[in-house]
Amino acid sequence: MATRRPDGMKNWRSSRAVTVGLAAATVLTTALTIWLAVGLHAQHEADQRHQDILAAARQSALNFTSLDYRHYDRDSANVLAGATGDFKKQFAAQTQQLTRLVAANKSVSEGQVLEAGIVRSAEDSARVLVVADSKVTNTAAPQGEARTYRLQLDLVHRDGRWLTSDVEFVG
Repeated sequence: MATRRPDGMKNWRSSRAVTVGLAAATVLTTALTIWLAVGLHAQHEADQRHQDILAAARQSALNFTSLDYRHYDRDSANVLAGATGDFKKQFAAQTQQLTRLVAANKSVSEGQVLEAGIVRSAEDSARVLVVADSKVTNTAAPQGEARTYRLQLDLVHRDGRWLTSDVEFVG
């Protein structure tokens, strides 16, 4: 309760302290709100980037493990569409030989991605580990053969897309 001066007016010091306190609380609350909003926005962007990386890695692994001799031109084009750099050059260079090999063996591989996880990521690069299964049929295994792949994919962000720049088979 504010003390009153003998003339009945409020103590101006007490009134000023309340005003300064309310102003400080308002500034602090506004600053905290802005800080939280910026933090939430940054977290949302990071989450979206991780989702985009995982989606690209999953699709690349699926394309890589799903090949059909009857549609090999289309299937290899799908792999190349999500590729860049040395991986794209190497795969493109082997496409003609692989086309003959896949056709001669009547190979069909139906891939399925089981798990994918980001090992590391930066603004324009990422490394993802992917576990995929496939059922492979060919002239040597007409009933089909199950295969499990553990792939390490390096991705780079180019022109608004995540592209696979390297694929390695790991343990």
